[in-house]
Parts: sequence; C-alpha cells; structure tokens
Amino acid sequence: MTFRSKLFFVFTLALLLSVGLVAAGVTVITRRAFEELSEQHTQAFVAQFQREFARREEDVANRVQGIADAEATVRMAIDLSRPQADVSVYVNDANGVSKSHQLDFLDFVTSDGSIISSAEWPARFGYKLAWVAEPTNWTSIGSFLTKIDTENGPALGLVSVSVVRVGDKNLFVVGGERLGKEFLASLVFPAGMRALLYLNLSPDFQPANLLDESGAASQPERLAPIIGPMLQQAGAQAGGASDQSFRIAWTPNRASAEEFRALPLLGRGRELLGVLLVGSSQREVVILENRIIGLASIVAAAGLLLGLLLSWWSAARVTRPVRKLAEGAREVSEGNWNARVNVRGRDEIGQLAATFNRMTEQLTEQRDRLVQAERVAAWREVARRLAHELKNPLFPLQTTVENLQRAKEQSPEQFEEVFREATGILISEIENLKAIVGRFSDFAKMPEPELAPVHLNDLVRGVVRVFEAQFSAVGRPPITPELHLEENPPSIQADSVLLHRAMENLILNAMDAMPSGGVLMLRTTHDSEDVHLEIADTGTGLTTEECNRLFTPYYTTKQHGTGLGLAIVQSVVSDHGGRISVESETGIGTTFHISLPITTAGAERDDAHREATFANGTNGADGSNGTAGTPVIARSDGA
Repeated sequence: MTFRSKLFFVFTLALLLSVGLVAAGVTVITRRAFEELSEQHTQAFVAQFQREFARREEDVANRVQGIADAEATVRMAIDLSRPQADVSVYVNDANGVSKSHQLDFLDFVTSDGSIISSAEWPARFGYKLAWVAEPTNWTSIGSFLTKIDTENGPALGLVSVSVVRVGDKNLFVVGGERLGKEFLASLVFPAGMRALLYLNLSPDFQPANLLDESGAASQPERLAPIIGPMLQQAGAQAGGASDQSFRIAWTPNRASAEEFRALPLLGRGRELLGVLLVGSSQREVVILENRIIGLASIVAAAGLLLGLLLSWWSAARVTRPVRKLAEGAREVSEGNWNARVNVRGRDEIGQLAATFNRMTEQLTEQRDRLVQAERVAAWREVARRLAHELKNPLFPLQTTVENLQRAKEQSPEQFEEVFREATGILISEIENLKAIVGRFSDFAKMPEPELAPVHLNDLVRGVVRVFEAQFSAVGRPPITPELHLEENPPSIQADSVLLHRAMENLILNAMDAMPSGGVLMLRTTHDSEDVHLEIADTGTGLTTEECNRLFTPYYTTKQHGTGLGLAIVQSVVSDHGGRISVESETGIGTTFHISLPITTAGAERDDAHREATFANGTNGADGSNGTAGTPVIARSDGA
C-alpha cells in the first residue's frame, strides 16, 4: 500500500470514526433512555402485580376463613368429631360452598388428612392430603401458591388453609383460586408491554403450560431455552430461582425483539411453581436507531469524498521525503551503516532526516566500541575465573618443587624418599589441573542435543535405578526415593544422554544436601505445552544469597569442586528450549522445577545465551534470579 493510499485510509478512517462515535454515542444514549423507561415500566408493572397478588392472597384467606367460621362448617366439624361419624353425608358440600364463595378449589379435610369433600375433584373422596395434617400454624402463613390436582389435570392455585377445631380433632378448610389466564387478564399493562405466565406443573418444560391473557401463548418453544434452565436451577438449589432478564427476537426483523424479565413464583417450601414473564417491546427503539444509522451513513459518504481530496493534497507534500527516509532505513537494515539521506527543510520531516543521519553516525561509532569492549570483558572474565581455579593446585606444586630443592641441597641421603613422595603429589595435582581444564572445556563446548522421542517417566526410572545402591549404602543414613509419575505423559523430542546427565547431577547434589538421610521426591506432570519435572529433597536448604548465585558458573559453597554442575544443567535445559528454577527454605529442603517443551521449538543450541551465562553468571535458567537451590560440587564426570 502506498503512502498516498495510507493517508487516504487514515483521513477516511478518522472521519468515519468520528461519525461512527457520534452515531454510536447518540444510539447508546437513546437506547439507555429507552431501557431506563422500559425498566421503570417493568418495575411499575411488577409492583402492580405484587399489589394485586397480595390483595388476592388476603381476599382468598378471608373467604376461606369465612367458610371456616360459617355455622354449617362448624356443625360439620362437631358432627365429624363424634365417634363413628358418617363422612359420606358431606361428600358434595364442597361443590356448593365453593360456588357461593367464588373459589375454584375447596376441600374439607379431617385431622388425619383424609378428604371429606372436594370441589375440584369429587372422586378424590377419601384420598389423603398429608401436607395439610402436618403440624403447621396455618393462620400465620396466610395464602400461598401450590399445585392442585383436579379431575382435568394439575393446576396452579393461590390457596389458604383454615382450621376448625372441636375437642382434639381438626377440620381443615382448604380453598383457593386458580392462577392462570384470568389472573393475567385482570392486570393493566403499559403501552408496549405484556405478561406471560408459565405453570410449572411437570418436571420438564411443557409448551401448553405457557399462557397469556387469552390462553395458550404463541411460539412457546422459543422460551424453552430460558425457562428450562430456571426449572433445572430451581430443582438443584433449595432456595428456588432468581430473577433473570433476556431478549428474544421473534422474527429476523430487529423490531420484533422483546426484552423479558422472568420473576419466579415460589410455593410455601420455596419450590418453583411458576414463572411470570414481563415483556417489553423493542420496536420503538429499533426504529429510532435505524434513523440515526441512516443519517450517519449520509454523513460518512460525504466524509469519504472529503478524505479523498485531503489525502491527495497531503501526499504530494510528504511522499517524496518519506520515500527517501524509507530507502535510507532499508540500507541501514541491510548492513550499510554509512547510509545518509538528503532531505532539507525545517519541518518535522527535515528534522527527522537530520536526526536519522546523526543516528547512523553514532551507531557506527558505538558498534565498534561495543564489540571491542565486549571481547575484552569476556576474556577478562574467562581469565579471572580460570586463574582462580588454577591457583589452588599451583600452590602445592610450587611447595613440592621447593621441598625437592631443599632435600637435594641439605639432605642428599633422604632425597630418594622425598623424591618419591613429591612425585606422587606432583602427579596428583597435575591430574587435578587436567580435570579442571577438562571441566572448563566440557562447559565451553557442550555437545549439541541429538533429538529423538523420549519418555520422561522412563528416563526418571532409569536414573533412580543408577543410584539405588547409594540410597541404601552401608555406613550412611538411608535416602528414600519417592516417585510420583503422571500416567501416560506425552513424549518429548530430546537428547536422553544429556538429560540423563543433568538429572544425575541434580540427584547427586540432593544426596549431598541430606548427610543425615531423608526423602528424595521426583514428580512428573504436563500441560498443553510443556512436560514438568520436580526433584525435591528434605536437606538443609540454602540462604537467600546462595539462592541468588546458584546458577553462576564456578560458584559453590562446598570445599571441593569448580561449581560448574548446575551451570551445565542449566545449559542442557536451555539447549532443549526449557526452563529451570528452584525453591528452597533453610532447614526444610530444596525443589528444582524443570519444564521441557513437548514440541521441538527451542531445541537448537543458543550460543549467545551460553556465552552470556558463562561471562556474566546468569542466576536462573529463565533469566530470573531464582528463589533457592542446592550447592553444587563439580565432579570429574562433568557434574
């Protein structure tokens, strides 16, 4: 894409964004205003529903209490309290009483819960209503929602229970009104709102149980994904369901969308018996949004034309110098640090060109100084560390030679004996020097990993078998290995020999950290990207200072060794694209964490990272200081 095209794109995008932001802002403000208005209407309707529901609760309770206080009901209770009372005399009483008191449901029930008479289902004479006979203060409860069995199937009713007590026996009067389309028809809806009622009369969602003020609601299956989870939630939780809000688009036209608020209707035991759905039409807000979008589109079209004109004018002023700057930057990126750009002017482009020329001059000078300084610093560090390691064996060599000279000059008769002893010391110290140089060479020239599929669990078991004899060796406290290996971890692309060597070094250091014995734990896990290995001991642990320098080459807290062991382990893990870190607490133990990638990414050797680790003493395999670790003794096997 040319610079001119980019300018056109930028100008156009800026204008479109401005228009879009204004249109979006107006749309959001309008929608929020409609939503607030809709919420106010919804709250007003919910308040109306609650007032109407409370009024009906009180009305039902009064009518049922009126039946209980009636003289005929009292005579019935007295008659039924007598021994051998004939209950069949009252089998049809509930029907007439319910009609006279305008109740949809009415049952007379004895103390043991047996139905004497039922208006909604006369054939249930003699059936049990066990919940009525339970010890309950029905007067304090008032009216409540419950499921009523009728001869036409289950129904949802607003029910109240009154008690007529004669002696030690009770006569329960259970009466109520049906909650259905008649109840919805009695409510007054604001403009653009309506209400639906779902009757929870079966375990699963039933389309026929969704009602509006005229009867069965249309398209009830569209509400099944909303009501169904509410029913399941209510069944799984003892506290019933909570209010929910959702939106449904009845047709592809956005104006058909309706915002619903679902109010759970709970029974006496907090069970979900119904759901009241208060719907608010989105038609008016959608029409207004469409008008705003149409106006914004007209303004955006005019902006496109203006953006085209501005972009062509601006491009003519800045394209040429910018192209020269781009060519100069390309030359620098290709290695020509002597590149310069010839752009004159006092504007920002001219200042940028002058700054670019000064930058390339400074980069050339700094590059030469930096390369020279890095080489000197690296070799100084190598010389310092190697001199430190060679200093210890050189002192006994010097002393031995001086002893030989004194013996030759002062005690010729004892020279042979001194010579034999001195040659042994000389050979021993020379071997020590060779070992130091060999370990230095091993660290500087680690072999590149030869990648092949490796199962980490098999590698861990193999390393542990190598040390089984040392764990329980005679004369030293036992070390108990514990393996927590994840089943079927994925294989990795790795060099099994190098990883085996690194794990041996970590186990040897763990054993050294437990001179009084202890537990050695090895654990393998994995995630989507890496396989993880933990090696933990119950040894003495380390201090904070020791932890911070743990992976520094030639650093060790032991009396013997060069301190290259963990530096080599770090190098092996790094060559495999992995990470190593430690955690330690003094007196409790140390844990090494190794993460190796499941893929082969990062498996190639990173020589620059190795040089920085050797020269500067990196403290962690991942570049961090680490938290803790175990001191390392460098051994003749490279550990």
